[in-house]
This record gives sequence, structure tokens and C-alpha cells, in this order.
Amino acid sequence: MNQRGFKMRLKPGMAEEYKRRHDALWPDLAEALKAAGIHDYSIFLDEETLILFAVLKLREGHTADDLPQLPVMRRWWDHMADIMEVEPGNRPRQWPLQPMFYFA
Repeated sequence: MNQRGFKMRLKPGMAEEYKRRHDALWPDLAEALKAAGIHDYSIFLDEETLILFAVLKLREGHTADDLPQLPVMRRWWDHMADIMEVEPGNRPRQWPLQPMFYFA
């Protein structure tokens, strides 16, 4: 099993909007994530720091690294850019996290 964890950061006052937008995740984006081999994907919020913690699992042979080239992914980033910290091109700023412990 391949698993990734990373963090992102919301802008102040945007937690409810972030949740609302993800609750209405576009079907074509959900399909692109599945097709790329992503499953069991969760995002958690630390309300004190506005840090989002994400963890996802990747199927064998995944193509998740190709997602930034997809138009639906870039449209989602544009859609989210006003409520979170982003890089040029509106890709969310992400900080990879080092796995330290796993319990199954």
C-alpha cells in the first residue's frame, strides 16, 4: 500500500467555505481522483492554526502525479485559490509529511 500525507493552510475565516466546497465535490474531479488510483482520502483541520492535514492511499500503478496536468484539477485549484494558500498557478501550497507510525 502506498500512502501519502501532507499539509496545507486555509486563509482565516474560510473553514466553513472549504468544507462546503468539498461537500459539493465535482463529480468529474471525483472520477479523475479515482482514475488516478486515489482512494481513502481524508482531510482534517486544526482550527487553531488553520492547517489542513491530508492523508490518502494510492493503488498500485497509480497516476496521481499526473493530476496537475488535467484541466479539471486546474479548474478546482482556481476554484479554491481564494480560500487557501496557493503557489503560482493556484496549486495549493503543500508540505509533505514524513510517515512516522502506522498501526493496522
